[in-house]
Amino acid sequence: MHSSKEYHIALSNEDVGRYVILPGDPARAEHIAGFFDEATEMAFNREYRTFTGTIDGIRVSTTSTGIGCPSAAICVEELIRCGADTFIRVGTAGGLQPEIELGDVVITTATVRDEGTSRQYVPLEYPAVAHFDVTTALKQAAQKLKFRYHMGIGHTKDAFFTEDVKEVPLQEYTQQRWKVWERAQVLSTSMEAAAIFVISAIKKVRAGEILAIIGLTYKHDPVIKKVGVDEAIKIALEAVKILAAQDQDEKYKK
Repeated sequence: MHSSKEYHIALSNEDVGRYVILPGDPARAEHIAGFFDEATEMAFNREYRTFTGTIDGIRVSTTSTGIGCPSAAICVEELIRCGADTFIRVGTAGGLQPEIELGDVVITTATVRDEGTSRQYVPLEYPAVAHFDVTTALKQAAQKLKFRYHMGIGHTKDAFFTEDVKEVPLQEYTQQRWKVWERAQVLSTSMEAAAIFVISAIKKVRAGEILAIIGLTYKHDPVIKKVGVDEAIKIALEAVKILAAQDQDEKYKK
């Protein structure tokens, strides 16, 4: 814990709540803050925009990570240095299974490490797994709010436009790999979870992810319509309430 500002996110430990919602887009951080009971913009540096406020008296923040694992890794590392210990990524994704429809949400239990950043931390044999407490809270929240959801393994990549295999020089190889993920029952593909999950596990903090399905990657159509985002946000914030109540119970048990 320290009071100096972190270099990239421009925050100190006084600026951030224990619970942090992580969108990619700085504009979505502002949108998420609109769901708080009250919120103050704390910093906006590079792709990292942060608002801190409360929901039902719980201090909570939202910080945009930018696109991809390199910037998400920096964000989470510095937020941990500021005292945050519970992260819920709220993002968008392409669906990889035909039963997943536009506007559905996916709660990621673990993710394929098909990116480079997490390999700078640990070998590929190390799994990228969401924290059980966060995943369970997201499931309970989705059920309480009665939103259509799926749970399962996700996929994290570095290159967005490889979803349209016709444009990739490694077309045959890329097509084959997408088919592997589909046959392996991977539910969705996005770009940040692997780094967030791996770093959180190493640092002994908690992380989970909920994704709004805005495209159908199995049809090579990664972006169709931005739907399901508000539902994903509401589930994430309800999960924060669940986690905060559990954390309070644990505090009194000690």
